[in-house]
Amino acid sequence: MITRTITFLFFCSLYFFCATHPAQAHKVNIFAYIDGSTVYTESYFSDGRAVIEGKIEVADEAKQLLLRGTTDKQGFFTFPLPANKGPLTIVLDAGLGHKNSFTLKPAARE
Repeated sequence: MITRTITFLFFCSLYFFCATHPAQAHKVNIFAYIDGSTVYTESYFSDGRAVIEGKIEVADEAKQLLLRGTTDKQGFFTFPLPANKGPLTIVLDAGLGHKNSFTLKPAARE
C-alpha cells in the first residue's frame, strides 16, 4: 500500500514538473488613449518589452479599415483622431500569432 502511494505521488509530481503548460511569456498587450486630436497607442509583451515594428490596423464600428501603421522602437504608434464618432478597434499583430486588440469607446473621445 505504501509503495503504491509513493509511486502515485512520484508520477503526480513528475507530471506536474514535466507537463507542458501554456506560456504567457509572449502575451502581447495594447493600450490606447486620446490626447487632444491624437490617438496614442502603446504595445508591449507581458515581460515589459516593447513591440517593435508591430502591425497596427484601425477599424471603425462597421469594421471598415481606416488606417494601418507600425509601432516604433518604443512600441508606440500615434495617429490623428478620425472624424468618426463611433468606437475604434485597434488591432496589434506582433508576429508569430501574438495578436491583441483594444476598443476605444466613444466616451473616451469626448
